[in-house]
Amino acid sequence: MMDFLLQEPNALTERLWGLFDNLWPALLMLVFGWWLVKYIKNLVVKSLGKRMDESAALFLGQIIHALLLAMLFIAVLSQLGVNTTSLLAALGAMGLAVALALKDSLQNLASGFLLVALRPFKKGDYVEGAGTGGTVDKLTMLHTYLITPDNRRIMIPNSSLTDSNLVNYSSEPHRRMDIKVGVSYDDDIRKVKEILLGLADNDERSLKDPAPRVIITDFGDNSVNFSLRVWATIDDFWYLQWDLMEGVKLAFDEQGITIPFPQRDVHHYQH
Repeated sequence: MMDFLLQEPNALTERLWGLFDNLWPALLMLVFGWWLVKYIKNLVVKSLGKRMDESAALFLGQIIHALLLAMLFIAVLSQLGVNTTSLLAALGAMGLAVALALKDSLQNLASGFLLVALRPFKKGDYVEGAGTGGTVDKLTMLHTYLITPDNRRIMIPNSSLTDSNLVNYSSEPHRRMDIKVGVSYDDDIRKVKEILLGLADNDERSLKDPAPRVIITDFGDNSVNFSLRVWATIDDFWYLQWDLMEGVKLAFDEQGITIPFPQRDVHHYQH
């Protein structure tokens, strides 16, 4: 009996020392591995950033980071003596259940790969999709972040961008603006065209090739409707459009050109 009691503390001590022998290498592996995973991620993002857009490189870096972390944790558990074979089987079954529960998130992840592969936009592009518009800030595993012109940050699921129409306003260096204005039927349309073309030609921000054009788009109920079509660079587009719209109103006022209000003629007959 006494021998048994003496053997038990010795066995317990050996187990504790054995656990300690496995614990400190596991902790060392975890700390060093965590640093190494982060270093590899940053290195991959920096390397990919030289060949592709920054947002796409960040997306791939996050995928690599998640995979390396999973491998690190499995290695640490193996060092602690955990049977990783049975653990991987359990994780596989758990992963199937999680995949069914998070199918929308997996769809966003797959859409993220499509956005990286198709490259419909890059960081800094102004895009419109999923009912909103803004400048692309970054692409993550599940979401795309946009900054609106009034400096709001919008998070859009990746699947919403791939499942709907996506417009990129920054993909081409030049854009055409259509400034529409209606004038009275009593005004001289030749004079109207001369004023509109003069405003466009006198602004150095409007491109000369293609040259500005003025066309009559339709005859409305209250006005003859014109469209001033001017090409400009992406950087000058909005400022030029705002200045031309202001210039049209001021020039029409000076030249006596009328922009009519909606009106209706009522004829009263006395029976």
